[in-house]
Amino acid sequence: MKPKASLASGRRRAAASPPTGEHRFPLETTSSRPRVASNAGARHDGARTVSSGKSASSSSKKNAVAMRPAAKTPGKTKSGGQSFVARMRDLLPKRGRQTNQVRRTRIIDEPISRSEPGSFVDANNMRSEDIVAKTLRQTAGTVGVATRPKVVDFTKRQKERRRANLRQTVTHVAAAVGAIAVVAAIVWLLFFSPVLRLNQDKISVSGANQWVSDQQIMAIARGQAGKSLLLVSDAAVEEQLSQIPGVSSAQATKRFPNGFDVHVEAQRPAAMLRVKGTDTLTAVDNKARVLNAVDAKSAKGIPVIDVTSVDDAVSSRALRSAVVILDAFPEGWRKDVTAVSAPTQDSITTTFANGITVVWGDDTDLKLKMAIADKVMNDPKVIGDKKQINVSAPNRPIIK
Repeated sequence: MKPKASLASGRRRAAASPPTGEHRFPLETTSSRPRVASNAGARHDGARTVSSGKSASSSSKKNAVAMRPAAKTPGKTKSGGQSFVARMRDLLPKRGRQTNQVRRTRIIDEPISRSEPGSFVDANNMRSEDIVAKTLRQTAGTVGVATRPKVVDFTKRQKERRRANLRQTVTHVAAAVGAIAVVAAIVWLLFFSPVLRLNQDKISVSGANQWVSDQQIMAIARGQAGKSLLLVSDAAVEEQLSQIPGVSSAQATKRFPNGFDVHVEAQRPAAMLRVKGTDTLTAVDNKARVLNAVDAKSAKGIPVIDVTSVDDAVSSRALRSAVVILDAFPEGWRKDVTAVSAPTQDSITTTFANGITVVWGDDTDLKLKMAIADKVMNDPKVIGDKKQINVSAPNRPIIK
């Protein structure tokens, strides 16, 4: 029986004093093991905790002494050994018995390094937001006392939203009304106010002559007085001025803010119409439009056509052909014309101061006819003592 007793005592000694440098952690039951925070719970400020084998060893010794029974252990034999049943009981785990060793934690201020890319990441080393602390910060007052969370009043919130929508609508309507008022003010200023209104006293006319009077031009220009210069059409005014007999061209220019300048190019009359039995002369242009009635002195150098009635003459085709031919004459020929006859549109005849009469026929091929007549009249060998040149057929002129 001695070997068995020595074996049991050796086991007790080994359990009481573990070898140096070795941390032995025997199994602990749920009832006897104290609650110890895990490494993640005990960790703070980047430090981690490890178990201290030395503290556990010393604690196990104290627990072993405290747990040693004062009375004699039942099952021992008289010789100091243990029975077979006691030995078997010692080998089995015992319930309700305190462990010989207690795990204790020791805090080591060891910084946790950040893991390299691709390396293993321990979830325990990751920082997480403390929901409780966040809630306390949000619900804490100015003095740090926890207060009641803010409660939203939906009825009040709805009223505030309605007021905000009403203010926004009023703002938009006011902006629209203001924009309309500004546009209306600008329109009134530019088109209806006296700022840009054309004044009658600031209209000027130039280019008129005795055939085209200033009154005719001014009557058209003053028709635009009282309007804004932005509403006055230059093209429309020029078109009206060009309709005046004797006006070959017209130019209208606005002079801001209230002026208007008109310049015309007045042409000379193509011929003078003299009613038989009177000395009154009526000027007509190359379109047989009546210009002005003048006296005989003002008609010097202008061909005169005798007619029975001015109105009947300007409406006849023969007179229209005659004024076209007379208007194409050079100034030297116009001055030398002493008589013009236009019984029909195909028998226009002019008599010059040298006594030569030229039959022009109609007003076609005037340049060719004038060139032939000029060559014949200025060549004594050709004209001789003849007094009539017929160029109505320019390819076959006839000299009589």
